[in-house]
Amino acid sequence: MVELAQHQIDALKKMHNGCILRGDVGSGKSRTALAYYYIQVCKGMVKVNDKGSRREMESPRDLFIITTAKKRDDESWYDELAPFCITKNDIDNPSHVRVTIDSWNNIKKYVNHYGAFFIFDEQRVVGSGAWVKAFYKIAKKNQWILLTATPGDTWADYIPVFVANGFYRNKTEFNTRHAVYSRFAKYPKIERYVDTGDLVKYRRQILVNMKDKREAVEHHVEIICEYNKEIYRTVKKDRWDPYEGKPIEETGKLCYLERRVANEDPSRIKAIRGLLENNDRVIIFYNFDYELEILRDICSNMSVPFNEWNGHKHEPVPDIDRWAYLVQYAAGCEAWNCITTNVIIFYSQNYSYKVMTQSAGRINRMNTPYKNLYYYHLRSYSQIDLAIKRALALKKNFNEKSYLNS
Repeated sequence: MVELAQHQIDALKKMHNGCILRGDVGSGKSRTALAYYYIQVCKGMVKVNDKGSRREMESPRDLFIITTAKKRDDESWYDELAPFCITKNDIDNPSHVRVTIDSWNNIKKYVNHYGAFFIFDEQRVVGSGAWVKAFYKIAKKNQWILLTATPGDTWADYIPVFVANGFYRNKTEFNTRHAVYSRFAKYPKIERYVDTGDLVKYRRQILVNMKDKREAVEHHVEIICEYNKEIYRTVKKDRWDPYEGKPIEETGKLCYLERRVANEDPSRIKAIRGLLENNDRVIIFYNFDYELEILRDICSNMSVPFNEWNGHKHEPVPDIDRWAYLVQYAAGCEAWNCITTNVIIFYSQNYSYKVMTQSAGRINRMNTPYKNLYYYHLRSYSQIDLAIKRALALKKNFNEKSYLNS
């Protein structure tokens, strides 16, 4: 039997080939996508919420799921496939469909497959790089859908999906029809879009919104930390690197050092210690390697067992009574979940609104047993921390160049 909430059933009725299934983090997009594959694409029947009957697929198609490396490695997709009686090995599946689950890094391996069904999870088809080119080739020869919590911030983010659906021949045609470029920029910069009525129509055709109702309440708590104003002034005003004892020449390095002065302050370390003393199980998100070293030292000194997920270590969430899980934003902000804690600490802010949203969603799941979820945001009153906060509050990404120019 397959269990589907009402919002999943409603979305299932609206889905079609080439659509984007948009649902909040933890809303059940994976199971909804598999129900669409089994029922709509392969013409099978399943028992839903103890109603109806089961029937094998009339038109079976091989299934390819392109997802993040973490979700591929932890095999969570196979848990979602189990209610549909689909397993790893095609010989064990009644319809003998082959299931392939791989990461976006390997998408080019599947450009020659024909007549299959592709689920693109945590969509990465933005821009015009190798992944987008591979996506175009797959979309021409197979049925497919996209799953995401954040479908696009600008019209440019929708170009690959619009092209794959046949609304435009390519990116050039899209820009010719809709993009107005700035006359004063030194490089091609889109100033605005025209004829957006057509774009709204196309987006409405492909976007299937899945609204879920959750009982858990999010509580976002801001913890203000200190920062060394004298060292900060040395970095920002004098453009001097106090760590290496030399002038700062790069824009990125300047912002990095401004943040480091705030992030290494003893008050921030004290705040983490206090949170670990009052919470038995916490997930801590961080940006930089020096932050990881700080967090390791804190946990070790407090005898708090910890695991890590970053570019070097891929350890699971601990399965003990007390723990800390140290997660680097870029490596672990999406495609996994944890319902054994209701606490996330953001040691530092990420530049991306999407990344922050995805990170918060790791504990906000439909099946969480908690009624209240707590998010602790550690910030200072330094100029760069305040600027990042303002950008995220506006649901925008923080831009280093704009910050420095202002």
